[in-house]
Amino acid sequence: VVGILKGYDQLLNLVLDEVEEQINEPEPHSRSLGLAVLRGPTITLVSPVDGLEEIANPFVAQE
Repeated sequence: VVGILKGYDQLLNLVLDEVEEQINEPEPHSRSLGLAVLRGPTITLVSPVDGLEEIANPFVAQE
């Protein structure tokens, strides 16, 4: 699946938005799932699709 990470917890359960499931068998296609919760123990890989983007920490006072 591919989606936008919206949240996670200490067990690595993930909340993803705009989720698309990509299926390759018997022929490549995808389907939209919307909002999804993925259980941590079932996740094998987490990787950015388009690289990384650094943002300012909203919890630290800006100077």
